[in-house]
Amino acid sequence: MSIAMPTPDAGVIARGPQIVAALRAVLPPDAVIDDPQETRAYECDALTAYRCPPLAVVLPRSTAEVAAAMRICGQMGVPVVPRGAGTSLAGGALPTADCVILGTMRLREVLEIDTDNRFIRVQTGVTNLSVSAELEPYGFFYAPDPSSQLACTIAGNIAMNSGGAHCLKYGVTTNNLLGATVVLTTGEVVELGGPELGPAGLDLLGVLCGSEGQLGVVTEATLRILPRPEGARPVLIGFDSPEVAGECVANIIRSGVLPVAIEYMDEPCLRAVEAFAKAGYPDCPAVLIVEVEGSKAEIDDQIARIRAIADALNPVEFRESRNADEALAIWKGRKSAFGAMGRLGDYICLDGTVPVGQLPYTLRRIGELSRQHGLEVANVFHAGDGNMHPLILFNANKPGDLARAEAFGFDILRLCVEVGGCLTGEHGVGVEKRDLMGDQYAPDDLAIQMQVKDVFDPGWLLNPAKVFPLDASAAHRARAAE
Repeated sequence: MSIAMPTPDAGVIARGPQIVAALRAVLPPDAVIDDPQETRAYECDALTAYRCPPLAVVLPRSTAEVAAAMRICGQMGVPVVPRGAGTSLAGGALPTADCVILGTMRLREVLEIDTDNRFIRVQTGVTNLSVSAELEPYGFFYAPDPSSQLACTIAGNIAMNSGGAHCLKYGVTTNNLLGATVVLTTGEVVELGGPELGPAGLDLLGVLCGSEGQLGVVTEATLRILPRPEGARPVLIGFDSPEVAGECVANIIRSGVLPVAIEYMDEPCLRAVEAFAKAGYPDCPAVLIVEVEGSKAEIDDQIARIRAIADALNPVEFRESRNADEALAIWKGRKSAFGAMGRLGDYICLDGTVPVGQLPYTLRRIGELSRQHGLEVANVFHAGDGNMHPLILFNANKPGDLARAEAFGFDILRLCVEVGGCLTGEHGVGVEKRDLMGDQYAPDDLAIQMQVKDVFDPGWLLNPAKVFPLDASAAHRARAAE
């Protein structure tokens, strides 16, 4: 199995020197890269199985510079692939040989902090974690916290509608995005939304968030900020089967208790985490980390209710943190899970999402599929909202193993759709899940989505090979090329 990409436009490649010269004429000298040795650094994102050096790379520092670059590319018919920090696990920033990578990582200014009205305005090259770091002296924080928050940028978070461990209570990026400055393919700059709640008119901001760089390049963002909670406390619950752990999650949500986070790890992941982080987790098939927050009385009440729910399912262990050090120890392994799994070898990380009530069945079926495909899978995910992250282990040096892992992954994602879920929770479709879109959407549904792209990007120059199956988008791309 391999991911197909459109044949690069030979005419664009042949005009490479003129395109680079035109970009250099409107951008600072250090903002344009075309040396093949340097463009190779942008040949892939975190889906490293697929690579292709771009025609050139531009690294603007302002909205005006982004607009200038987009205007040149639009006039010269050059595809543009927006790129944040390159942490996409779905190939969302995979280049083609005829494209210009437009990187946002130099857009790093914090433009405004307004704690009275509870928003922060930033350029979108700032990292997720640095937003909360800027807010810490004010006693506020930014809620979405993807696992890659140390590196990933707000631009990528908006493109993929990222979530994180604490999205159960506070929502994902779309629930915390108030406004955006967007550059269209023509170079036109538009403002969507703003600090006020519920701006009038069409919800174009909602259309933009999660659009994977298909509609425009977001250069500035206004984000909702929240006061830091009075207190927070995690508990660790071990179970003797993945299905029972999944049942516990469903029962907690069903009870009306709203933790700030519910995270899940199974035995293969726990084994790797313990060897790597020595977090002191119990030796059992599945663990939940449940964190609640509020006043001491609120925390005590919520933990008591969670304990009653867990006790009804005979947990192997129920560990409540009593101080900050113990809380850090509980989270230590979960925060290092993806790095720990890397020590075991190559893996594919998926992010299908299922209804919480379907977690027990889904986990059982993933185990059956693992045996069927002959590949081990570790599960670590945001259990509270059903955003699963199966990690399929394979040997990249063994011929055929990558194809087996991809086939296994496709079966897991189809399972997610079958039980009423969807193909992605926060990683996006990119190229990884592009050919599965027909499993979730009928042809008419895809046609409507592509009509939206036609409006924003009539030339189909922005990330044109992503999200939509190539056969479904062929007519749109052909019309745009005429």
